[in-house]
Amino acid sequence: MKKKYVHIYDNIAEKVKNGHFRPGNLLPSENQLVKEYSTSRETIRKALKLLSEHGYIQKIQGKGSVVLDINKVTFPVSGLVSFKELAQNMEGRVSTIVTTFQETIPNEDIKRQFLIPDKETVWKIGRVREIDGEKIIYDKDFLLKKMVPSLTKEICADSIYHYVESVLGLTISFAKKEVTVEDPDEEDKNLLDLDEFSSIVVVKNYVYLEDTTFFQYTESRHRPDKFKFVDFARRNR
Repeated sequence: MKKKYVHIYDNIAEKVKNGHFRPGNLLPSENQLVKEYSTSRETIRKALKLLSEHGYIQKIQGKGSVVLDINKVTFPVSGLVSFKELAQNMEGRVSTIVTTFQETIPNEDIKRQFLIPDKETVWKIGRVREIDGEKIIYDKDFLLKKMVPSLTKEICADSIYHYVESVLGLTISFAKKEVTVEDPDEEDKNLLDLDEFSSIVVVKNYVYLEDTTFFQYTESRHRPDKFKFVDFARRNR
């Protein structure tokens, strides 16, 4: 039998999904929820904590619980995080499908990115990210094999960054990013649920280790309606 706070979580989450509570609006106060669900403040707080952990609300000190847009995933433009880290608040809603996993000699364009000799190999990895049953991101990764000598399809389905940092002991330090809007190619059309969308958002990442070794080139190809890219900027005078 489910605990009462889980029932309350399920009920509020369903109200967020069906639009009863709209993105940007506040949930009823804790006192109002206590009365509505005939329960204790502690039980309500447990339910709100679960809603926050699963990406339905953001608790703001002195204001209350703001409803989040569950149809969009926020990507920090200036941050360097793995998809697994971003997806931690979407438990049960996210899956990764590895479509390509091979060691290969890259094409001329990728060779130029890495500045590598003709016969040096890279890992070529394709991963489709599915959220709430829709395939909406296609990640194309190229990693220097000499820096990541051992890799498996299972690691790619979980988290490459976790493996590189926790198992190989390397430090991923910084990245250069480029964001463009492009026409989808045939691969995008075949792998993603693009529906009526005639453009995709492409984020190119050039990722470096702590010693400034360029070890990964990634293209993340996004369906435009599901994602927003955010940054924090300060004006210098």
